[in-house]
Amino acid sequence: MDAIFDFFFKGNFFIKLITLLYALLFSWITNGQVHEIPDYKAADTNLHNQIAKMDSIYFNAYNTCDIKTQAGIYHENLEFFHDKGGLSTSKSDILNSLKKNICNKVTRTLITGSIEVYPIKNYGAIEIGYHKFYNNQEPNAKSIPSKFIIIWKQENKDWKITKVISLH
Repeated sequence: MDAIFDFFFKGNFFIKLITLLYALLFSWITNGQVHEIPDYKAADTNLHNQIAKMDSIYFNAYNTCDIKTQAGIYHENLEFFHDKGGLSTSKSDILNSLKKNICNKVTRTLITGSIEVYPIKNYGAIEIGYHKFYNNQEPNAKSIPSKFIIIWKQENKDWKITKVISLH
């Protein structure tokens, strides 16, 4: 009996055993939490591809200062939420702001693989993703990925942006 007691309780073995059990328990608990948020998988691949294409068309127009294309994609009842600029609800004010502050000054790049698209029944889709903006006036400034949410409405076969949430 003394030999067993000495084996378990003398020296570092007991502390090592408790540490190992604690580590295993902690790993088991936290490992279950990691998988609570599932990896994104498009519910509708065709819809995902349509919205990704519209994102590309819109931001190509954004990057090339094609205001006419941007105006055609924005819905008349546009709501643009910007975490630093607040809410804008005037399509013409937003387009004028783009002309004044963005054209030939700022370029947007999408973070590859970041787009998630979720269908909204009888309306359209929600696009969520990450992008970066580069200010041509500050070529050495570091661009940090920021999150965006765009709500797309399908009217007949056309896609229109009705709401934008831009987080920087």
